[in-house]
Amino acid sequence: MKTLNPEHIKAVLDLINKGPYFRLLSMKVSAMGKGFATVDMDIANKHLNPFGGIHGGVYSSLIDTATYWAVYCDVEENAGLISIDVKVDNLASVKEGNLVVKGKRIKAGKSICIAEATIVDSQGKYLAHGTSKQMVIPRLQSIEQAVLAMGYEQLPPKFITK
Repeated sequence: MKTLNPEHIKAVLDLINKGPYFRLLSMKVSAMGKGFATVDMDIANKHLNPFGGIHGGVYSSLIDTATYWAVYCDVEENAGLISIDVKVDNLASVKEGNLVVKGKRIKAGKSICIAEATIVDSQGKYLAHGTSKQMVIPRLQSIEQAVLAMGYEQLPPKFITK
């Protein structure tokens, strides 16, 4: 039976959180495992639209990120994932504070994965909800390619056989 390698998860978190887009938005994947991921972000002026509220694209990026990483641990060692769609329901606007995004796998199939995510503020108020479908494509947009693009050394194996 294969189990997740905690050293792999730790290395992936380090790798992805140094990615240029994650740094641009100041978002951080703080946890992930089989069927879940958590993303955190402190709202800054760069996240606001011209009307002073959070831009809807920020919600979309957070939901896309949380849903992607919520299914990552359920796919094969070097399977790639491509977002097919992201649906976002904006429930409330916010201007400041910390956002917590909880991604949850709904289904992890051999070719299609489906996940959902919610965004809440520090008081637990729901700000957005979304779903995403990802296509599983071996060796396309895989963690191996992220390692090369980011100039990292090889990561520990994703799974440990017990």
